[in-house]
Amino acid sequence: MVSKDIKKYYRLAKPGIIYGNLLTCAAGFVIAYKHPFNFSLFILVLLSTSLVIASACVLNNIIDIDIDSKMKRTNKRALVEGTIKIKNAYIFATVLGILGFLILLFQINITTFIVGLIAFIDYVVIYGYAKRNSIYGTLVGTIAGSASIVAGYTAATNELNVCALILFLIMTFWQMPHFYAIAIYRKKDYKQANIPVMPIIKGNKRTKIEIIFYSFCFLISLISLRIFGYVDNYFMMVVGIISIYWLIYGLSGLNNKNIDVWARKMFKLSLLVLLVLCIMIFLKLVY
Repeated sequence: MVSKDIKKYYRLAKPGIIYGNLLTCAAGFVIAYKHPFNFSLFILVLLSTSLVIASACVLNNIIDIDIDSKMKRTNKRALVEGTIKIKNAYIFATVLGILGFLILLFQINITTFIVGLIAFIDYVVIYGYAKRNSIYGTLVGTIAGSASIVAGYTAATNELNVCALILFLIMTFWQMPHFYAIAIYRKKDYKQANIPVMPIIKGNKRTKIEIIFYSFCFLISLISLRIFGYVDNYFMMVVGIISIYWLIYGLSGLNNKNIDVWARKMFKLSLLVLLVLCIMIFLKLVY
């Protein structure tokens, strides 16, 4: 019984989102790497980031009960089915958030604390409102999604500089094609929940064009990392090739009639691009 309850609370914190953000947080820390590697600080920023994200995700689940009940992929969540009480979810989120922010403030630095706080407010409050009322909800949500890589960077450097800005833009431009692809192949779900995502309001063609635009911006932001000397030619060659392929595949969607299949592959490619990006950053520790 206890094991089942733990699993329910674990799922309530949206572990998939946490894992993805931990990957980019780690990449942000490593790209700022200077010898010797501060392993204890690295673990602390991953832990605190996980706690803050988990807290925000639990609160997001509470806010979205009505939406989740209408969508096929979310209507079995614990809060929708009532297997976790809302009061207990609030307590869980509060404990997670307090622990995470205390670590950020007293064990990391004030810069990273502020980055985490902005991301938390954006995801829970601003994005929570925007996704129900605006076609630009996805763009608003990228602020929170881009914060983890910046938090990793500021944890190591305690400063916001050009590199931090580029990393933020890279993640912002990556998220837009990623989430627009999801919005296309889950269009029926979003329509059922009355969420004004781009494919519903502006149509698939406009969404495809925006996917191509943001994929191109992603590639340009990667190039700027090399221009400013934050990565080497090996990084640029490997990540550049997969990013160009992602862009080319995005362009093929303009004439692809099987849009759901195209969108699903575009989504999977986005995950591959992010993984390759982070792996190439992690290799900095080796060479």
